[in-house]
Amino acid sequence: QVQLVESGGGLVQPGGSLRLSCAASGSISSINVMGWYRQAPGKERELVATITNGGITNYTNSVKGRFTISRDNAKNTVYLQMNSLKPEDTAVYYCNTYRYSPYGRHDYWGQGTQVTVSS
Repeated sequence: QVQLVESGGGLVQPGGSLRLSCAASGSISSINVMGWYRQAPGKERELVATITNGGITNYTNSVKGRFTISRDNAKNTVYLQMNSLKPEDTAVYYCNTYRYSPYGRHDYWGQGTQVTVSS
């Protein structure tokens, strides 16, 4: 099992910044990719950004140039630095990782942290 605990959400004005953190614990030795998803009210959960063990990153188009995902492998922690926040970034943000077994892919999720961008 893998446990993911997020922190760092909150209320911020448009144009502001927030930094989310996600600490992983448990059976994490085989984990490669960690990422952030978000889900706004009435919308499906969407991928925001991912990062591999080697530091290769991927972002959804709407956050490119504003968000930065990073990772501290020694601390088993992944971060999401969010700058120039917009009201449309308002959502619950979830940390994610996964592993494959003979039975297929198994996803692990954090409890989610609320990010609200509003004046």
